[in-house]
Amino acid sequence: MSIEPLTPFDEITSGIRSVSPFQAVWNEAEELLLATRPDGFDVEEIGRLAFEELPEAEKAGALDELFCVFWTATLADRETRSVRDGGAV
Repeated sequence: MSIEPLTPFDEITSGIRSVSPFQAVWNEAEELLLATRPDGFDVEEIGRLAFEELPEAEKAGALDELFCVFWTATLADRETRSVRDGGAV
């Protein structure tokens, strides 16, 4: 299998992080809450508002994304505890 060389467009855009639909509505929800509730809010409020605003077709992908992020955080937490406790998990 041969690898095709990058086009100039690919070279320019390869370093740009893609934003998922859920991340996009999450950012919008956070901005809205920051503007309308400067005294504070819970992270769950951002997530619920964002999830409610997603088109129905994007919700399954958003749940998959949330599960992956949760799992990544769980693994990172385990690793941090293992290092802190001298290698015991």
